[in-house]
Amino acid sequence: MAPDEWRAQRARRLAGLPWVRREDRADGTPVRFVADELVVLDEHFATARQAFVEQGLAVRDIVEEGDVPAGFRRVRLAGLDVARAARRVRVQAEAAGDTRVAAAPNHVFVSTPLAHAGAYGRPRPAAPGRLPAPDGDGGVAVLVLDTGVWRNSPLPQERYITADYEPGDGGDSDAGHANFIAGVMLGRSRRVQPRVVRIVDTFGVCRESDLVAALRQAGDDPIINLSLGGYSLDDRPPVLLTAALGGLLTSGDRVVVAAAGNDGQHDRPFWPAAYAGTSAPWRRRVVAVAAHDGRRICNWSNTGPWITLAAPGADVLSTYVHHEGFPDGWARWSGTSFAAPYVAAAIADALPAAGSAVKAAQTVVAGAAHRYGRYAGVA
Repeated sequence: MAPDEWRAQRARRLAGLPWVRREDRADGTPVRFVADELVVLDEHFATARQAFVEQGLAVRDIVEEGDVPAGFRRVRLAGLDVARAARRVRVQAEAAGDTRVAAAPNHVFVSTPLAHAGAYGRPRPAAPGRLPAPDGDGGVAVLVLDTGVWRNSPLPQERYITADYEPGDGGDSDAGHANFIAGVMLGRSRRVQPRVVRIVDTFGVCRESDLVAALRQAGDDPIINLSLGGYSLDDRPPVLLTAALGGLLTSGDRVVVAAAGNDGQHDRPFWPAAYAGTSAPWRRRVVAVAAHDGRRICNWSNTGPWITLAAPGADVLSTYVHHEGFPDGWARWSGTSFAAPYVAAAIADALPAAGSAVKAAQTVVAGAAHRYGRYAGVA
């Protein structure tokens, strides 16, 4: 399947989901969000109700959704023009001197293999590779929020932790995504122990609110790998995700490694990776990873001033799923999805000597001695 066909397949999948809406920028790039849902700061909820009335909707029909950080309301109202309501609340909040993002959609995020752009497209079968033996001193936990794991795989079950196994034969578009990510980590590091928690479906789709709920499962894991993301309304930081990451990263010892995305964008923030370029006090605890091919930044990799460093992301070899066309269960696949876990594994390797995940991330970034265009990177 050619890359354009692969991108069209995911677009058709997303278009077929009745709960997904999209708004396109002038350049055609989409922002996707949950239909009929608005997330709003408590103190601006009265303005949101006014915006609903202006759209001819009855406030008595508002449904309150739960599972949001303190200080927010997540509401659903059938027929709501979400983008219009969010902008209405933001304008009034800013006029009152509140510079925060006062309201936003519940954004839709997608995983970031080359399933929707780029030069290689879908995974290709490959001869088996080799995973080095684990370090006998125990593993450094990396939380992988992704698909579930397919059991029918060469990925050694004793080398990772999960309660989220996927049923079926792995025929969907993002089949094997978590298997591949875990294999990249285990191929890079003898210390790492991936802990996989299912957040995206087998087509690589999740809600912002799903990601926020999953981040609450971080526990004591010092490293979080997010090979997923998306764009936001007017390129403002997604409000639920901002609150969740702020709670996780403001204190303690934890870093997030996030994929830069695969749309070849050079002027749009792709969240959550783009938090590395914001003014958030915890921004340096987010490592935004672009993909290189060994010589240069891949032309399909998103870039921008928020990129922290680059890592191998083209034609990567890793564990996949045993199913038709993949007799050995190994594959070559491309995407910033697979550059991110390479960096996460490098941080896991550096952690024991550095003494903390934050210092380990700083060590990896400072030691990125190669240059790929304007970005430092690891080979």
